[in-house]
Amino acid sequence: ILLVDDNAFQLRTVKSMLEADYDVLMATSAMKAMTQIGRRIPNLIILDYDMPVCDGKMTFEMIRELDEAKNIPVLFLTGVKDREHIKAVLSLKPAGYMLKPASQEEITERLEQILGPVREEYREE
Repeated sequence: ILLVDDNAFQLRTVKSMLEADYDVLMATSAMKAMTQIGRRIPNLIILDYDMPVCDGKMTFEMIRELDEAKNIPVLFLTGVKDREHIKAVLSLKPAGYMLKPASQEEITERLEQILGPVREEYREE
């Protein structure tokens, strides 16, 4: 899973929620996310909307332009909740849109809906 958020605290928080069950990569900007995708294609991207220079919608559009990444599910996890932004993002057909703060249970449940349940043999004890 690739986490993309300009807030380092938010990245660490979500990473700590997921790292027992998933291999988690992090990026603090759209450009760093694109570099990560170029190195290793993730199974899912969790993307913030409100980022400087290149916002989440623009980042999502760039991801969709890459042949090797165009089918990666993208889940928005963001504090942006105004109707106009949500409609603009949903028109791009992401895998989902969640508002911050989201609990570990909410995020894990959504990831399992998208990726399927985590297989027990991969869970850390």
